[in-house]
Amino acid sequence: MTRAAQALLSRQSHDGHWRFDLEADVTIPAEYQFLQYFFGTVDKGREARMAKYIRERQHTNGSWPLYHGGPGDLSATVKAYFALKLAGDSPDAPHMAEARHWVRANGGAEKVNVFTRITLAMFGQLPWCTVPAMPAEIMFLPKWWVFSLSKVSYWSRCVIVPLLIIFAKRPVIKVPAEQGVAELFFTPPDQIRHLDEFKPGKPIANAFLLVDRVLKAIDPLVPKFIREGALRRAEKWTRDHAKGKGGIGAIFPAIANAAMALRLLGAAPDDPDFVRSVQAIEDLVLDGDDDAYCQPCVSPIWDTCLSLSAITEAGAHPEHPAVQQAMEWLFDQQVFVPGDWCDQTPKLIPGGWAFQYENDLYPDVDDTGMVLMGLLRAGALDNEHKVKRVAQAVNWLLGMQNPDGSWAAFDVGNNYTYLNNIPFADHGALVDPGTSDLTARCVELLAMLGYDQHFPPVARALEFLRKEQEECGAWYGRWGVNYIYGTWSVLCGLGALGEDVAKPYIRKAAQWLKDVQNDDGGWGESCNTYDDPMLKGKGESTASQTAWALLGLMAAGETRSPEVKQGIEYLIKTQNEAGEWDEDAYTGTGFPRVFYLRYHGYSRFFPLWALATYARMRRGLPTRQHEVTAQGPYDLGYLPALDA
Repeated sequence: MTRAAQALLSRQSHDGHWRFDLEADVTIPAEYQFLQYFFGTVDKGREARMAKYIRERQHTNGSWPLYHGGPGDLSATVKAYFALKLAGDSPDAPHMAEARHWVRANGGAEKVNVFTRITLAMFGQLPWCTVPAMPAEIMFLPKWWVFSLSKVSYWSRCVIVPLLIIFAKRPVIKVPAEQGVAELFFTPPDQIRHLDEFKPGKPIANAFLLVDRVLKAIDPLVPKFIREGALRRAEKWTRDHAKGKGGIGAIFPAIANAAMALRLLGAAPDDPDFVRSVQAIEDLVLDGDDDAYCQPCVSPIWDTCLSLSAITEAGAHPEHPAVQQAMEWLFDQQVFVPGDWCDQTPKLIPGGWAFQYENDLYPDVDDTGMVLMGLLRAGALDNEHKVKRVAQAVNWLLGMQNPDGSWAAFDVGNNYTYLNNIPFADHGALVDPGTSDLTARCVELLAMLGYDQHFPPVARALEFLRKEQEECGAWYGRWGVNYIYGTWSVLCGLGALGEDVAKPYIRKAAQWLKDVQNDDGGWGESCNTYDDPMLKGKGESTASQTAWALLGLMAAGETRSPEVKQGIEYLIKTQNEAGEWDEDAYTGTGFPRVFYLRYHGYSRFFPLWALATYARMRRGLPTRQHEVTAQGPYDLGYLPALDA
């Protein structure tokens, strides 16, 4: 434990924060290269390093996966193949021939997802008519309409608005025929008109597809003044949301779309919004000596609050310089400006935290809850000024609770799941409904502050969590892989709340965790469980997922169980010489079934946290979380959100 804590402290930045690399699949570096061709700014040296990164992640069967060890994914493989052809790889090279064979054996490039279709259309590899209709006039749709920007999630909004400009302009970047990907299609691409088909038994999806066909038919008839008005509104929205140095939404797809949209609208190379967008993209690139890749975003606030919780649970005193620095840095990142979330809660006072360095318009519930718990462990409530800041954040969090008692990530009431049936939304993540993991996080925080089951927001949350429990006893994990993540989150929330661990639903959850423990003493679960729930809890052991299972079991009163002892032994025997743990697995979730994340920090702070909790509880000592809770309940002053 001490070695792990020292290793983690050695990675702290001079200003007090932590930031670990964040890795997605090969589509992000591929899209980065496509963007350079769009702007005509290709750096051949970097392109070669990114091509090496892409090649190294190819399966022996020719495909590329969405996560380490996962099955081949058609869209990822097509993008990787196209990027390598642009980089100069010969189509006759063995790895390219294998990729081409795999694509055709799995239905051909006709079967790629919508975002891959958009890329292919932009580079003249598919007609634009094959892309779902997204007219710029969406900008005029009122909130009460069947579809509107206020009804979709933060990430969808940030991607869609600049994309409306791209769809209206329909750019085509010419590439030499020999660098194209026509060979990946069964039908010559220029002869394809429709790729979305009507499906029996899917009335809502078919209705939206019919609307899509109608919109495409009438698109040429839209009066010019209406289209131009819509584009002006889209441009204003894009520029207003691209003011910070982190770029629009601080996520790669949205920033890239914004940069392309501004250029298509005639933005000069020195246009401030364009320059900031390009720089925000460059800030995501990690260049190595031999290879390079582009991150989907960065996670400094998330990494810092979790590292802070881990070192304080491991015994770092609140007066420790590292703790003080981390706490001050986190307070400096608190968001006090209104964001898109105000659309549903206009009277709510800001006070949350975002995920990235700068994303003020989009603070999120998950980061805010975790930051607050880290700050509480670090002694934030010992300072009167900081108590006011904490109160403002808790107030914001309470105001973000959904009517059903749950919490979502970025918005309130963003649960219009029927919109996942529109042709554009084949990724199935257009909206932001409440989830068990985030709801449990908020329960855990409120419990630390002294609120109990009788506090109305907590009572509503508990009702939601009981309804969401799976038959096997586990909870689904939306933002981490998967049922182990969800079950850990809920058990820790219930444990902090002091819920009777003898209750059947808690025993059932604890027993499920015991049942899915691997023979080596660890726990692991593959991203494949999002595709096949029958695989829940199954996978090669990882340090991060083992830590989650241990924390969940200990919260359920299982500290002295054989399973917990074996899990601790697994962490001890797999610790490397640097005091850390090696982990290639992707245990973070972006969009289930579509996009996964490898947080390079997860195998550094979560195992430390589990070891520290075990060490304290085996000695009969309270954890730092329990020490904070024992001093409550805390008087945070008047919380207006409770009147909402």
